[in-house]
Amino acid sequence: MPRTDRLFRLLQALRMLPAPVTAARLAEETGVSPRSLYRDIDSLRAAGARIEGERGYGYRLIEDGALPPQVFDRIEIEALVLGLSEVRHMGDPALARAADAVLAKVAATLPDASQQHLLHAVSRVRRSEARFAPAIGLATIREGCWREEAVTIRYADKEDRVTERTIWPLAIVYLDSKLVVLAWCCLREAHRMFRADRIAAAETAGTSFRPKRVALLRAYLAALAQGASAGPAA
Repeated sequence: MPRTDRLFRLLQALRMLPAPVTAARLAEETGVSPRSLYRDIDSLRAAGARIEGERGYGYRLIEDGALPPQVFDRIEIEALVLGLSEVRHMGDPALARAADAVLAKVAATLPDASQQHLLHAVSRVRRSEARFAPAIGLATIREGCWREEAVTIRYADKEDRVTERTIWPLAIVYLDSKLVVLAWCCLREAHRMFRADRIAAAETAGTSFRPKRVALLRAYLAALAQGASAGPAA
């Protein structure tokens, strides 16, 4: 692992793990020896990160020099905590981990008083179950959106008829009761809406549709806003 990536990973571990974090735990997170870990701590301190602690005790990140100071008022902090709490309950483990990482990064840049507001925010989300069941192939579809690459899916329609089709994934949309993928269907040569819970498999097709995603998505959303047929696959 390149040293820059390792230092970033160490910084993220200090943000995320309950303090004080032992050197052994940090070395495990970053995949280095304790001796290398001590050198990396010194490097972060030299770069401006305020890290309290010492060998044999543990370390605590006091101020993160890698990120600019953030200033939020109380209602902004409430909105941030509430929104990220909702993301944690979506049912997507990757998004839940990302929400925790975002909160830790923001907390590391806040003044002490604002950190306390964030840790003890009034607004919370509590759900007995996740809003959406884990969807097969969602990570592949999300990657396809980011990279603007086609994805081949096996899809079951409302009659349980399974077809294989290649799509250009445009967006993942969280509706009130279901999760859907907005896409351009190469089979039908039209916009289609696929229910995520009916996707049985997904894999990259190895072809790019860059730079068409933004224009296709804009056209699809405009059609939906005007009440045009969504062209659902379900």
